[in-house]
Amino acid sequence: MDVNLALSPQAIAFARLDSKPKVLQRTAEVLAAAYGVNADEVLENLEAREALGSTGFGRGVAIPHCRCKDVRRPSLALIRLETPIDFAAADSRPVSLICGLVSPENAGATHLHALAAISRLTRDEAMLQMLADAPDTEAAYALLTNQFLRDAA
Repeated sequence: MDVNLALSPQAIAFARLDSKPKVLQRTAEVLAAAYGVNADEVLENLEAREALGSTGFGRGVAIPHCRCKDVRRPSLALIRLETPIDFAAADSRPVSLICGLVSPENAGATHLHALAAISRLTRDEAMLQMLADAPDTEAAYALLTNQFLRDAA
């Protein structure tokens, strides 16, 4: 994964949510709490991006993403849902893993690199299974942190 992608332990959450709007709301809240950004601005920007087309990536993963003025570098939130939900994903599979991304407003290539890094991570079947099996948020954070360190080497 891209070493410029911020990952905070507070940005990992397990949740019981039953709709895409609730997922976007929770993603904005987690990003705001972990990185000090404005939750309302993040939610508005996530919803605007989602209106352009679903960020349901496939394989049970969604990558809702946006840009915001108060962000210094691309920042990741991971939310694992207790029960998969419909996210209008490309492969029509319900989604249980949300990788929320917020980047600086002017982060053109940097934002795309962060999306690519998340995409690579979520194409790894073993990693997806380990995240699905993680007993708590600390274990999920450790998995992601180890992935960051491995890919940076």
